Amino acid sequence: MKEIAPSDELRKWFNHDPARWDEFRSRYLHELESHSEQLTHLRQLAKAGRVTLIYGAKDQEHNEAVVLRDVLCPSC
Repeated sequence: MKEIAPSDELRKWFNHDPARWDEFRSRYLHELESHSEQLTHLRQLAKAGRVTLIYGAKDQEHNEAVVLRDVLCPSC
């Protein structure tokens, strides 16, 4: 689901800098608002079974998959 990935502009701005994490998270959540249909579909898949979120960052705590995980399952 490439359409729900962060925009190239946002990814380049973030540049995996943990100091920019809070702002990245906020901006990415804002971008996700325009993809409600895809998020609904992803939530349905998650309810039906395991969903694997893939990311290319070395930092396991500061990447787009963490944001998506929290959107899909806030209590996880």
